[in-house]
Amino acid sequence: MKKNTELTAEQELTPEQKWERATLANNFIFYKVMRHHPDACQHLLEMLLNIKIEKMTIANEEVIDIDIDAKSIRLDVYVKETERVYDIEIQVSDTKELPERARFYSSAMDLDILADGQDYEELPDSHVIFICMEKIFDAGLPVYTFENLCLEDRKTKLNDRSYKHFFIAPTCAKMIKDKEVKSFFEFLISNKAQTGYTADLSKYVADAKRNTQWRLQYMTVERLERAAFRNGHEQGVAEGIVTGEQKKAVKAAKNFYANGASIELIAKSLEMTEEQVQEIVKEPVTQQN
Repeated sequence: MKKNTELTAEQELTPEQKWERATLANNFIFYKVMRHHPDACQHLLEMLLNIKIEKMTIANEEVIDIDIDAKSIRLDVYVKETERVYDIEIQVSDTKELPERARFYSSAMDLDILADGQDYEELPDSHVIFICMEKIFDAGLPVYTFENLCLEDRKTKLNDRSYKHFFIAPTCAKMIKDKEVKSFFEFLISNKAQTGYTADLSKYVADAKRNTQWRLQYMTVERLERAAFRNGHEQGVAEGIVTGEQKKAVKAAKNFYANGASIELIAKSLEMTEEQVQEIVKEPVTQQN
């Protein structure tokens, strides 16, 4: 199938223009704000899920290696507490595979927990949260929460304590009754702070955009993604060395490294592990056909 290499109006913006326009609804900004302000992240989780968190930690390493020969995944904001784990993702557009991705992320978190030596019954409650800037279901609901249910009686729950939550930001901003939750989604859409919490978020966003190191990271990632899209092999780059586009991904990693990009940045940009990138760049760059 021929891949679409025409850029949208948003993609036609330069990385500098996109950075200037970026708000909390930008995936990179959201990731930086939530990871570097755990109190704000905790408050968001408590608001969205109507829970109380006593103590939590944000995982230092968001990349989970499923298996040496399998695809690694990077969770945007991976949060752990004693009895629950969470992954929070912000999604600008409907990529048509969010349900499958939620399933995969949930399984990956389970494997990550079990890797620490826990038994099945010790698995914590698992929550995958997608904050969507576009609707991805047609029922018109502001929030969609899914858990495994018996199809025969529509009542009996599997009780595997695995949940997937989809918050549709525009609908939440219109229909949610809780004023603080509603104001959060209004802030995502309009970038206008109306509460103490959203004022804090606005400040954190401004601080993030003044961070020169983060700005450089963002510019580098944007240029890599733009180049990949222009070349018509974005899928091969996104899936790294585990697809039929292996040669292109390897060449991209080597070129980025030769141009001064760090191992960590290349790994995050191409969704590889740092070990995979190190294995690639230790070899000399060769001419690819």
